[in-house]
Amino acid sequence: MKLNILGCYAATPRSFTNPTSQVLQIRNHLFLIDCGEGTQVQLRRNKIKFSKINHIFISHLHGDHFYGLVGLVSTFRLLNRQSELHVYGPKGIKEIITLQLKLSNSWTNYPLYFHELSEKTPQLIFEDDKVSVETIPLKHRVYTNGYLFKEKTGDRKLLIHEALKYNISVALYKSLKKGKDVYNEDNQLIENRKVTVDPEPPKSYAFCSDTVYSPEIVPQIMGVNVLYHEATFLETEAHLAEPTRHSTAIQAASIAKAAGVETLILGHYSTRYSSQDNFLQEAKTVFSQVELADDGKEFLFE
Repeated sequence: MKLNILGCYAATPRSFTNPTSQVLQIRNHLFLIDCGEGTQVQLRRNKIKFSKINHIFISHLHGDHFYGLVGLVSTFRLLNRQSELHVYGPKGIKEIITLQLKLSNSWTNYPLYFHELSEKTPQLIFEDDKVSVETIPLKHRVYTNGYLFKEKTGDRKLLIHEALKYNISVALYKSLKKGKDVYNEDNQLIENRKVTVDPEPPKSYAFCSDTVYSPEIVPQIMGVNVLYHEATFLETEAHLAEPTRHSTAIQAASIAKAAGVETLILGHYSTRYSSQDNFLQEAKTVFSQVELADDGKEFLFE
């Protein structure tokens, strides 16, 4: 599982920082999460192939989280995209994007599907045989969701040398990976446990931006491998968190601790701060395994 941070700052873009956007690579999927201004440039800068993006998840309809979307949709057209593109986001996102496409006479030449969200309880919105994606209802000034990405348990790992030792046909290797016992070339039943080992534990990633401090999400994200949680303010500006419906670094760390996550990544910093070091220091007073997001930063979780 790999996470590329394209942008992780709040509100307005600057020449040296970008609003929220990130790419999650998980089980051969490449998911784009939020799409603030500058996302296309950041995708190119981070050498991420446009053609591999088939699913885009938008948390809410504040500009710093989706103003880059129509540009990306239009660029896909210019690149002669043929494959489907699925956009998941709050109700209204289809109207916003299609109106811009209509008035600029830039209809896509590829299938574009919108999956509009309005439920205030967790919903399963994408699933295949490798990954599932659920909404995480958040509390912000407008309707907002985070997203929970979960790997499914993979195939068992085949021990080739053991399979050869037991004289098992190559044609049966797929059955072994699915956990089945098989008969070898000598018509002997070989137990699966003798030639395979357990797969790697499935990984999970929770994206939570933007939200006021909301312990209600803890049961849903309990035990996730990685939590990205907004930390717009330091404690010196904690009085601004509630009225703006944002969180502090300490509040993000409190969520991580309560949920027993493995790693917390902080992001969505207010641009009033010249350095993020204090975010790390404050969060670590509550939770030890904290990382700081930054534009262009890559996180690899094996």
